[in-house]
Amino acid sequence: MKIYHAIIEDLEGVSKLFNLYRMFYQQPSDLEGAKTYIKKRLASRDSVILVVKDKQGYVGFTQLYPTFSSISMKRVWILNDLYVDAEARNQGVGEMLLDKAKEFAAETGAKSISLSTAPDNYSAQRLYERNGYVRDSHFYQYELGLP
Repeated sequence: MKIYHAIIEDLEGVSKLFNLYRMFYQQPSDLEGAKTYIKKRLASRDSVILVVKDKQGYVGFTQLYPTFSSISMKRVWILNDLYVDAEARNQGVGEMLLDKAKEFAAETGAKSISLSTAPDNYSAQRLYERNGYVRDSHFYQYELGLP
């Protein structure tokens, strides 16, 4: 298996994984929409997509978005998406993605990586906690939905 920063040539493979990721979170399948979204991210470089491939093809990805912490006055990366194809689970792909994301964040001088996951996604919670992520108990997270 190899892991690397996705480029435009990875559009098809990453888009398929991104579509599966969205479906995991109860969104309807929309491969064309996924492709458009990923293409925009790659073209504008407003996110970083790490991808894992094996002999059979694309098996996992994570997507990081940049932001900043006013308190620490440093960059923070938001790990917004992480998905491993069902056939490739329990083979260390998720760990590879988290390790590479951590390495990348350190290289960019980031203060931290933040993420969120569904309350019932216990396998992801175990993966994150096993890799040093700590559930926030100091702050509540709020969201304002817009029409």
